[in-house]
Amino acid sequence: MAVRKQHKRYSRPRKLFEKTRIKEENLLLKKYGLKNKKEIWKAEFYIHRIRKQAKELITAPQSKQEECLSRLIKIGLIKPNSKIDDVLALKKENILERRLQTLVLRKGLAKTARQARQLIVHRHTLLNDRIVTIPSQIISLGEENSIKLKEGRKHAKEKKEIIENA
Repeated sequence: MAVRKQHKRYSRPRKLFEKTRIKEENLLLKKYGLKNKKEIWKAEFYIHRIRKQAKELITAPQSKQEECLSRLIKIGLIKPNSKIDDVLALKKENILERRLQTLVLRKGLAKTARQARQLIVHRHTLLNDRIVTIPSQIISLGEENSIKLKEGRKHAKEKKEIIENA
């Protein structure tokens, strides 16, 4: 069995104690219910890699550009009929919006972002009828509608009652 090469997943900020960056990150931590700032740095690094790839694709043939754009459209980071310029305009918030934790909250399966994270980690969340325990998993547009809570859970029963009463 071959040893797999470890790849860099995030990079720390150069100035760790920069006041404006810390305030901005604290707001993002609260808004998205993140565990720590490393999750923000991972999102920044992911977007950085996508932007870098887009810069290289500017001079590439149209077929390669379309392939990259279709992958990003499938994930839901950009809208259909977007150009490379739209890829260069992506922000870390775009990737944080596509995380499972955020989508569970947006669908109304949890009241807060922290509760959404807890439901996922405690194995109460299903994606395509399979238990998912990774809050940071990026969800494609096709999978978005298949997010639900396990049956028999108190939260699932409350959700059903709310839907039936509406």
